[in-house]
Order: sequence, then C-alpha cells, then structure tokens
Amino acid sequence: MRTLCSSTLIGEFFVIGFAALVAMKDPDLSTATVWTVSGAAMLLSVLLCGVVTRPGGVYLGWALQIALIASGVVVPMMYFLGVVFAALWWASVHFGRKVDAAKARFAAQAGAGSSGADAA
Repeated sequence: MRTLCSSTLIGEFFVIGFAALVAMKDPDLSTATVWTVSGAAMLLSVLLCGVVTRPGGVYLGWALQIALIASGVVVPMMYFLGVVFAALWWASVHFGRKVDAAKARFAAQAGAGSSGADAA
C-alpha cells in the first residue's frame, strides 16, 4: 500500500505546486498567502508518504484529498483534479491493501512450505 499511496501523494505534491503558480495570478491573494498554504499542503503530502501505513495515515490522506477538492474555490480546475486524485487515493488504498494481503498470504505459504521441507 505504501508504494501506491506514496506515488499518489508525490503526484499531488506537483499538482499543488502548479496550482499555486496559477493562484498567484489572482490579484486578491498575496504571494505569501498562496505559498504559505500551498507549501503547507505540499509538505503534508511529502510527510504523509512516511506515515501512510501508520494508524491515522490514510485518514490524513483523505483530509488532504478534501482540501485539494476545496482548493477549487481559488483555482476552479482543482475541483476536477481534486476528484481525480481522490479517486486515485481510493484506488491506492483499496488495491494497496489487497496487494499487502496477497503478499502476506504468499509469505505465509512460503514459510509453511519451507518448514515442511525442513522436517523431511
């Protein structure tokens, strides 16, 4: 799960950065505000790569997805990209857990097979 989720989060890192460049064109927003908010979201996306498998990591990822969708208020294209990344996040978590379960089953079978061969 970690690899799939981290890939999604790193993709979001870049999308948030590009959205910040677009948001800087808004005359109502100061550059400092744009980069403070965007920088915090970018930092969160990178930090989540390390904690995604810990308790609460997936929920923090969902919070980032909601924030990404909500950023459409400032950059309307982010409504679309936020939904796309939320779908990617769901797929990463869902299929990542399936892959982890399959790896655990395979490791258990391999461990049971090798201990049986040692007994013979």
